[in-house]
Amino acid sequence: MTDDPGGPSDSEQTNVLVLRSDTHGIPIEQYVQALRKRLPERTVELASTPAAEHEAIQAAPFVTGMALEESLLEAADALDVFACGFAGTDHLPLAVLAERNVRVTNASGVHGPNIAEHVLGAILRFTRLFHVGDRRQRRREWRHYQTHELQGSTVTVVGLGAIGQAVTERLEPFGVETIGIRYTPEKGGPTDEVIGFEAAAVQEAFARTDYLVLACPLTETTRGLVDREALTTLDPNAVVVNVARGPVVETDALVDALRRQDIRGASLDVTDPEPLPEDHPLWGFDNVQITPHNSGHTPEYYERLADIVAENVRRYDEDGPGATLENQVVP
Repeated sequence: MTDDPGGPSDSEQTNVLVLRSDTHGIPIEQYVQALRKRLPERTVELASTPAAEHEAIQAAPFVTGMALEESLLEAADALDVFACGFAGTDHLPLAVLAERNVRVTNASGVHGPNIAEHVLGAILRFTRLFHVGDRRQRRREWRHYQTHELQGSTVTVVGLGAIGQAVTERLEPFGVETIGIRYTPEKGGPTDEVIGFEAAAVQEAFARTDYLVLACPLTETTRGLVDREALTTLDPNAVVVNVARGPVVETDALVDALRRQDIRGASLDVTDPEPLPEDHPLWGFDNVQITPHNSGHTPEYYERLADIVAENVRRYDEDGPGATLENQVVP
């Protein structure tokens, strides 16, 4: 409740509808509890069945959840704000939401620490070859093997949002050179060098890269960014780490590059297609690490998400349709 005497009364406080889908196997009820803790003066309602969602969304101006199907959106007559629980929003009917003047926010910032730790672990795995040591331990085989050193390497991070920045910050103590690629290079960033998506600049950066970290949204610019030409441009000792979206990498080109040893390896938390079929050749490479879109998991997920959403509920209460919302992506 606002301290402004001219603000909304108790009866005008915005209630929040939470849709039923969870994420990473964490019960959605934990998200509801986190929101209720931050918004004690409001009603935070969980729609736990399809029928309940369809009924409750008809009069709900502020809705949050992991996804919003277009069929459900058709019933959302009062919807002003949809607070998506994911950082990526490419799975949403964004064009329809924009047409209906529904503002969409995302969960940018929720994933920074956990995905950055995942990326750092993947880089260190390929640097010190822990997977080789693991195989030899399981075989009870005491035999030395050659490894690499991260210090002095060049790490290129595609995407300097919250995740890319968190990755770069955690790399700083390791004595690496960093290149950041972003849509607005004039904004700068935490990397030693920042460039845009101009083809010549990207190719030049890839040619210098030892570890290529993909932490960007999937757009027309980034779709297929790592194609055959890019994989050929990378040094044969380079490693690709993808925590963005599967289609940022051309899968067939990646398989061919691995077979030809055009790169040293890949760590893939996302794939195209996804889930990866059981008979897909990527499963068979010793130098490919595959995790099931799991880098986003953290026990702090709903707590961080609730911080963002609760703040936006307060802003919406204060300023209504003209409110400036954190992480707004549409319109």
